Amino acid sequence: MTFYPGGLRAAFAGLLLVGILAAMPAFALEEDEGEGESAPSTTSAPSTTSALSTTPTPQPQRPLSATAEQIFSQAQPGLLQIRSLLKSAQKPSSIGSGFLVSADGLALTNYHVVSQYALESDLYQLEYVAADNSRGRLRLLAIDIINDLAVVQLDVLPEKRFEVFAFNPAAVEGRLVKGERLFSMGNPLDLGFSIVEGTYNGIVEKSYQPKVHFTGALNPGMSGGPTVTMDNRVAGVNVAKLVSGDLVSFLVPAGAAFRLLEKARDGNELDTSAVRQEIGAQMDVWQKDFFAEFKAQGVHEAALGSYRVAESNANWFNCWANTNRNERNHLRVQINKSTCHTRTQLFLSHDMSAGDVEISHVYLKSIDLNAMQFARRLTRYADPPVFGGGRRNSNKNFTPYRCYENFLAADEEHLLRPGLRVVWCARAYRQFPGLYDVSVASTTQDRNREALVSTLSLTGVHYENAVAFVQDFFATLKVQRDLD
Repeated sequence: MTFYPGGLRAAFAGLLLVGILAAMPAFALEEDEGEGESAPSTTSAPSTTSALSTTPTPQPQRPLSATAEQIFSQAQPGLLQIRSLLKSAQKPSSIGSGFLVSADGLALTNYHVVSQYALESDLYQLEYVAADNSRGRLRLLAIDIINDLAVVQLDVLPEKRFEVFAFNPAAVEGRLVKGERLFSMGNPLDLGFSIVEGTYNGIVEKSYQPKVHFTGALNPGMSGGPTVTMDNRVAGVNVAKLVSGDLVSFLVPAGAAFRLLEKARDGNELDTSAVRQEIGAQMDVWQKDFFAEFKAQGVHEAALGSYRVAESNANWFNCWANTNRNERNHLRVQINKSTCHTRTQLFLSHDMSAGDVEISHVYLKSIDLNAMQFARRLTRYADPPVFGGGRRNSNKNFTPYRCYENFLAADEEHLLRPGLRVVWCARAYRQFPGLYDVSVASTTQDRNREALVSTLSLTGVHYENAVAFVQDFFATLKVQRDLD
C-alpha cells in the first residue's frame, strides 16, 4: 500500500508505520497496482519569478556520490524539520520536513504534515527546527489538499545564513526526462537531515491526480522535503511511498508547488477556523472536474458471464478481475469478479480521506446449489460495502450510515435490462460539512440461480455530486442478458 512518509509520530512509533512520510500517523492510500488515469499534462508556470531560476550552462557530470555531497552541503541550511506540538505538553505529536523558498522565510511542506494544526489549532501549534538547531513558530499561509501541499512562514529567520531553494523550470513545465538523477532530502525517522539518490521516472501514467514516480528510498519523516535535480533546484516535493514495492516513491510535481507558493506570497495567514470550509471548496472544484472528465471519457460494454456491463474508457481506472474457478475445493457456485478503482485518495486528516471511486461487478452462477441455497449465498454480495464497519458504526468523524432500498424496473431506454434491487447507503463527515461516503449496490432479479451484483463506492463526495454520478452510473450501466 502507499503511505505518506512524512507522518512520523513522536518517539520511534514511526518505525512501525513503514510509511506516512509526513507529520502524522501513517495513513494508507490504496496500493496503485496499476492505477488508472491518463496522466494529466502538467501546466506551464509563469516564465519569470524569483523562485524560478534560469537554466545554467551544462557542466560535466561529477561522480554521483560527489554530486550528492555537494548538493547536500549547499542545501542543508535551507532544510527544516516541521513539528506539530501538543500545546498542553509542548512535545511533538508528529513530524515531517520542509524547505525554505524565499528570503522572508516562506517554506513548502505537505498538507498532511501540518494538518493536525490546520484542523485543531486549539490543541496543536507548529514549530520548525533548522539544520543549525535554531527553532521557532510557524504561520500557516496556504493549503492545497488536492496535491497535499502547504505553505508556512517562519516567525523568526534562522540566525545563520540559509539557502533558498529555487524551482527547476523544466520540472515546473513538466519537461524533465526519464532517467534524470534526482536527490531527495529530509529528516527520516527523526535521525537527522539526510540525502537520498534516485531517478526521475516521469508522471505516473495511470493516475488521475498527477504525481511523480521517483525511484528512491523515502522514509517516514521525509514528507514535505525537497527533491532536487543535479543543479540543486526543486523537481518535486516528497509525499509518499509504495510499501509493497522496492524504492517506489512519489513526489508532488514541482508545478503544483510553484503555483501554491505564488498564491501564498501575499503573506496573509490562513484562518484556521475556516480551514474546513476551504477544504470543502477545494474538494467541490476537484470533484466537478473529475466527474466531468469521467463522463467525457465515455464507457464501453464488457461481458461478465451472460451479462453485459458498462466500463469506463478512462485509463486512470485501474481494473482487475478474478475468479474462484481455480480453487481446489469442490465448487458449488461460480464467481467471477471485475473491479475498477481510481486510487485517488486525497488526505483530509490522519483518519479520513476523500476522492476515491470504486466500481465492481460480481457474476454468480449456481453449479449445484438449488434456488434457496443460491439466494443465501447471494446475500453475501447483495448489500453495498460500507466503510469502517457496519451500517450503525459511527464516531467523532462520521455519522451512522443511512440506507434505502428500492427496485428499478426496465424502461423504454433499457428494455432488455432485468429488474434490479438497489440499495443506497450514505454517511456524513462530521468535521467536513457537505462531504459524504456513498455506496450503492444493484442486484439482478431475473434468474433464481444466476445473478449480477454491481456496486459503486465514493468517498468524501459532495452529496449532489454523488447523486449525479450515481444517476449517470445507472443510466450507462446497461445491465442486460445476452439474447439466448
